[in-house]
Order: sequence, then structure tokens, then C-alpha cells
Amino acid sequence: MVEPLTILVAARDEEDRIAGTVAALRERFPDAEVLVADDGSTDATAERAETAGAVVFRLPARGKGQALSAAERAAPPGRLLLCDADLTGDLRRLVECPRGDVVVARFAARAGGGFGVAKAAARALIRLRSGFDAREPLSGQRALSPRARAACFPLAPGFGCEARMTIDATRAGLEVVELELELGHRATRRDVAGFLHRGRQLAHTLLAAGPLGVNFRGLRLPLVGWCAGVGRDPAVAAVAAFGLADDLWSGPERGFRAHLRAGATTGVLKLVGIPTVGLIVTRKLSGALLVGLAANVLNQLDTRPGRALKAYLAAALALDAPVARAVLLLPYDLREMAMLGDAGSNALGALLGLKSVERFTGRGRWAAIGILACVTLAGERRSLGRLIEQTPGLSHLDGLGRLS
Repeated sequence: MVEPLTILVAARDEEDRIAGTVAALRERFPDAEVLVADDGSTDATAERAETAGAVVFRLPARGKGQALSAAERAAPPGRLLLCDADLTGDLRRLVECPRGDVVVARFAARAGGGFGVAKAAARALIRLRSGFDAREPLSGQRALSPRARAACFPLAPGFGCEARMTIDATRAGLEVVELELELGHRATRRDVAGFLHRGRQLAHTLLAAGPLGVNFRGLRLPLVGWCAGVGRDPAVAAVAAFGLADDLWSGPERGFRAHLRAGATTGVLKLVGIPTVGLIVTRKLSGALLVGLAANVLNQLDTRPGRALKAYLAAALALDAPVARAVLLLPYDLREMAMLGDAGSNALGALLGLKSVERFTGRGRWAAIGILACVTLAGERRSLGRLIEQTPGLSHLDGLGRLS
């Protein structure tokens, strides 16, 4: 039995081309539904796609990968065909190809483009992460089997989605096939706009090849918090490394009790490793407790965009902790373009703990430990995020700057 096919098209400001693309897809795939993810267009893209017969999802401008991921969540089970909004040519051979879980269209003739830097970087990253030698790493024309769909979605954000798709499929043991087709699209020129586009493509691909996490909306985002441990003292770097291990290899366990019951997990590694770092650096039990508890509390707060960074900045002002990197990360976190992850929240929390050791002595230090212990216990019994959202004043501050 042939699996049903759904066609996904991401489009932004393509009013001059989208109707022709949709009409051609509907003619060549009469049994497939065409879903257009309108990624924050400011023109008539959505209206013209609907007139041509597509189902349109009007989305805020968040990037190609996130637009396609939103459309995929609404698509029925089965195969997918991904297509750029400005494409000309016939994609039927992609769908009919007897081989491959991911079949990628390779353009027979090159039109426009830059100097090949973004494409060469994407090839190298795919080879490094998966061992696959991709000739067309950035092509947006792809047919995915149901198995590939499950392995690749949600996609990496922005223009890094195609390269990461190849990495994910290959690492999942699926076959990726490239097929040369006579296709055309609007060529990017060697002008300012073209170089800016390829620069974004390169930056997105670099981020997409790194660690990714899924946020509360189901969006897959780069985990960039590890940079909070780069260039600082070795203790903060070690804590960031423990957090990154949890980002990369953690299981479904949440909370102290779940990790302890599960045994040897990355959460247990953090539970033991982070206080040990505090003990080595401060040579005091109170230092170990402050570092471990502060890292855990900030990690518990990292459940909504900007929440952990706002808490860090508030505490950093009182403790005279560095704020530059947190300020730089905050807009990306709030706009859901990146995530702190455990590496970032643990590292920043440990930094607050170390500053607390410097600032407090005697009863003041143990009072801080008591407060952090109470917050940790509250977080184990009940969501800290829910408490914040139900507290007037705090809920307002928590939501400032965040996407609705």
C-alpha cells in the first residue's frame, strides 16, 4: 500500500511566484495536499497560495525550519515532499524513486549563487557529523519516507534545516539518495542581498550542526548556553561540561528522585559533579552546597524563554557577577531563536553560587543555602514555573519580551 503524500512549502514574500508553484504541484500530484507555511510574509503570499488551492498556515516570521515544522505537525501521517516556494520543474521523480528514505534533488544546472562557501561548509559539517558525502547539502527539494519524517522532525531552525535533516537521517541509519533533476529557482546574485542571504545560510548551518534541543512549543533550537562556560574560570567551564553532557545524552528523568531511581544518568553526574566542583574550588561544604543548589535552581527556572536569564541578571546585579554574556543571550532566548539548555543554566547558576561564597560568610551563607534548598524542594514538589505564572507581579516580569 502506498503511503499518502503531503507537500510542504515554506514561503516568505513570494506573491509573484507562489501561485505558479502551488498550481504546478497540484497538477503533478493531484492526490496530495499542498500545505504552505507562510513565514511572516508582508505581501499577498498567503492569499495567492490559497487562491491556487493550497492550505495556508499564517505564521510569525521565525525561519524556514520552524515554518516547515509547524506545517508538518498539521499534516496527516505518511510521506512528505518538501519544496521551495520559487521552484520551477517537475519533482515526480523524487517521489517515485525506488531507493532512499530521503531523496534530495540535485539541480542539473547551476544558476547564480556565490563562491560556494556556505555549501562547502555544509558538506564538511555533514561529513563530520554523519560520514555522508553530500553533493547538494542545501537543496530544499526533498522527499521523505515516514521513517525519515519521524527521524528529522522537528527540523533545525532557519536555513540550517536541510543540512541537519541529512545528518539526522544518516545517523538514524536511513538511506539518503541524491537525484539530478532539471529544476530552476530564483537565483541569488553576487550583490549585497545575495551575500547577506548566504551569510545567514552559513550561520544557520553552523548552529544546526551543533547541539539542539526542543522547547516547550515543540520547536527545535540551537543550544548555545555552553558558551557561558567558555573563557571563564575552569570551575564554571567544568559545570558547563556537565550540563552539556545532560543536554546531549539525558533520558526522560526529571528531578532528583527520578534520577536517583534511574541510577547512572547524566542527571546523577550533575548531582555529584557540580557540588564536587564547588567543594574543590571553595574547600568548604557550604561552598559545595551553594554552587550545587544555585546551579540546580537556575536550571529549574529554564522552562520558558528568558526566565532563567532574567533570574540570573537580577541576582548578578546584587552579587556583582558578570552580565555581558547573559545580556547578549537574552534577546535570542526570548525570541526563541536559541536555548540556554542545561549547559548554560547550570554554568550561570554555578557562577552565582561562587559569587555568593565570595559575598556571604557565616550565617549569611547558610541563610542563602536554606533559601535555595527551599526553592529546590518547592521545585521538586511543584513546578517553579507554575508558581511564577500564578504570582502577580512575577508573572508580568516573567512574560516581558517573550513571544505570545
